Order: sequence, then C-alpha cells, then structure tokens
Amino acid sequence: MTSQSINKIKLTKRAVETAAPHPTKRLFLWDTEVTGFNLRIYPTGRKTYFLQYRNEFHKTHKIKIGVHGNLTTEEAREKARQLSLRISLGEDPATNNKENKRKCTMADLAKEYLELHAKISKRSKSVKDDMRMISSVILPKFGKQDIGAITSHELQKLHRDLRETPYHANRVRSLLSKMFNLAKEWGWRADNPVLNIEKYQEEKRDRWLNDEELQRLWAVLDKYNYHLTTYVFKLLLLTGARKGELLQATWDQFDLEKGIWTKPSHLTKQKKKEHLPLSENAIDVINELIHIRKEYSPYLFPSKIEGQPLQEIKTFWKKVIKEANLENVRIHDLRHTHASHLVSDGLSLSIVGKLLGHTQAATTQRYAHIANEPLRKATSLFGDKLKKLTSKEIFNS
Repeated sequence: MTSQSINKIKLTKRAVETAAPHPTKRLFLWDTEVTGFNLRIYPTGRKTYFLQYRNEFHKTHKIKIGVHGNLTTEEAREKARQLSLRISLGEDPATNNKENKRKCTMADLAKEYLELHAKISKRSKSVKDDMRMISSVILPKFGKQDIGAITSHELQKLHRDLRETPYHANRVRSLLSKMFNLAKEWGWRADNPVLNIEKYQEEKRDRWLNDEELQRLWAVLDKYNYHLTTYVFKLLLLTGARKGELLQATWDQFDLEKGIWTKPSHLTKQKKKEHLPLSENAIDVINELIHIRKEYSPYLFPSKIEGQPLQEIKTFWKKVIKEANLENVRIHDLRHTHASHLVSDGLSLSIVGKLLGHTQAATTQRYAHIANEPLRKATSLFGDKLKKLTSKEIFNS
C-alpha cells in the first residue's frame, strides 16, 4: 500500500486548489469543521472528497462524496454534514444507501480502480495488464451493468468461459476481486461476489536454458555487442532481475566499487527496497555499457525519446533466439535460467529466493525438483559403484 501523509486544516477552496500532490504518496487533508470529512490528493493530481466514520459496530467506513472540480469544497462539506446527520440518527450509509450502490456501473468502477488504485500502487507493466483485461474482457461483458446487480453466477460463467487458459482466467478473477473489494470499501456494494469462485490449477512454466543453449545465446549476443539491447539480455541473465526492474534502472542505483545494485521499492514487485550483489561478470557488462552509450541519460537503457527508458525489446529478442536456434524461450525465462543454474549448482532455495527478491519461501519452491538433482546424483555414485562391484565381469575375472 502506498504510504500516506495526513494534515488537519479547514478545507477551503483556496486550501484545496493550492494543495500540491506528492509524487509517490497519497496526501490526506482532514477538515477541522466536520468530523471525518477529508480530501485525498493522489500523485496523479486527482483530488477526491470522502467522509470517514464508524458505524454502531465500530467498523470504519469511507464514503466517496465526489471529485473536486465536479463539486465545490462547500458543496462537498454540505454533503458530508448531511451524511453525518444520517449517521447520528442510526443510519449506516455505506451499507444501506441503495441508491448510491445502483448508480455506479462497472465502467465507473473500472475508471476509479485505475485512477485511485492501480496507477498509484502498481508497476506500469501491471497497470497495462489490468487495462488490457478491463478493455478486452470485463467491460464488454459488464461495462454498462450496475455494480450492485452483477451476480456471482454471472462472474462464475465468465470464469468458466476462460478456463482453457487457466492463468488468464485467474488473473481476470483476481482483478475483479480487487475491484469489488474497493466497491465494498467505497460503499458501492455490500459484498464481494468473486470470493466464492475458485481459482483454476495452473501449470508453472518450466523452461530454462541448458549449458549448450546458453553458449549459443551468448555467442549471438556477443555478435551484437554494439546493440544496446544486447546488454539488457546479458544483465537479465547475470542478475536474474525482472525485465521491468532493469529497464527502469538508473545509474545512481549502482555502486560498482562495492558491487551492489540497490533497487528502490517502487520498482520491485514486493514494493520493498532490495540490495542485489553483482557478480564480476555483471560489473564487466555494465562497464562495457558505459563505453558504448552515446550520450548521458539517468537510465542504464535510455530510449530514443528523451528522458524515457527503453521499452521495446521483444523484436530484437525474437531475432536473437532465431539466430541462436532456441525454441519456446521468453525473455522472463532468463530469470528462470539464472535461478535454475544456481540451484542446480548447489545453492540453497533460501539463498536463491533472497537473490530473486522472493519474500515467501513457497515462491522459490518451483525450483525444488532441481535442488534434489545433486542429491540424486550423490546417491547414484554408490549405486553405480555397487553395480560395478557386483557385476558378472568382476566376479568372473
């Protein structure tokens, strides 16, 4: 969750319009006149009025009043006063206001989800993935429907229609669940109809490059040592980093003397700062990168658009794997290759998990079968020796 900054002032037109957004935090301005009335200022610049209160069961609720610009500060405060009066008389607007629930469509919820949640708390790639699922799957099916009218049965049918691609079906399910959780939090709906829909079993992709394939890939990359994207693939392989982490990386994150790459929290999947030790080979590649860059940029891999990082690398990847005669290899498989070889060479799953930035041991368990391979080879040593000792050739000699 994005960190927050909270202040108490009297909300006025001038105070609201002069309040500047923070680049990474949500700012909360709490009104001193109406208890619970507040303004949230998002990093995008959007300013939204809310009323926060506790019902008779001491459960905290937040009601969205409206966006500044669509209504004035005084209009928002008056609505907050009216809601507070209803609450004082025993009403619970967040769960009982049927009119508020019905007026919001799935299209409205999708827009609010992207603006108030995804674009603030998720990585740019994840936001693009969400937008793609919303536009291609969710809105064509439910876009014009009232949030309160969408049933669990309808959502279950959609989930079933997507069952041929379990991974995609589960991602759509997770997205819908998050959206309905927010609708519930905002008082647009009393429940989350997705909760009882079970996820499909997914088969984890298990593609990584063996020694011979690695040799072919590296030979092709060396052939294109003048091409900037070559160094992306080399560093992905040598660090095991995620593509987004590396493409967004800036020079100030690297201490080449100490051999450390400090990944800021806003770039990592777990939203935590990570310190990744760099191998000598990785440092050599970064030093080569320094020599081939044509002009200064804060990014290791700048795009042709000034001030922007490199984004499009798939076209060159297809060219590379074709020349290296590699089949069914995705860019993310370089991360799996890095981890798989570390485990195969005897490193523990816990160490590999730390290098990959995994916060849960279960995530690294996908490599457990590789970790068992050295043990299997060790047990085979005595088995092979015993077989030789007990073979007929030895007894007959």
